[in-house]
Amino acid sequence: TLNSRTVKPFLHCELKMAICLSVILGFTGFIRALLFSTPMAETVAITTSLIFIVLISIILGVLLPLGMKKCHVDPAHSSTSIQVLMDILGVTLTVYISGYVLSSAFHNFGITVTD
Repeated sequence: TLNSRTVKPFLHCELKMAICLSVILGFTGFIRALLFSTPMAETVAITTSLIFIVLISIILGVLLPLGMKKCHVDPAHSSTSIQVLMDILGVTLTVYISGYVLSSAFHNFGITVTD
């Protein structure tokens, strides 16, 4: 069980796990995009989004139940909250990161997009 003595090592371990999973899934997503001949700018955009989504979801998955317990709310309610929150954040992060990466990639290489 978690107590005031074990919370800090637990959070440290979960942060390391979040970073490892983010890197592994990001690398896997990058390789998949390359295998399907996705343009490099799009590959970078999706890989970056994937890394951030995984990292944030794991961090929220750890912190939300702890915060709910501290507020005397049943931590079991956090699972549905995390799902909804990550659906919204995932789409938002993907749109913003992709928009930034793609606009800077097109701008830096002088590529124009026409219909």
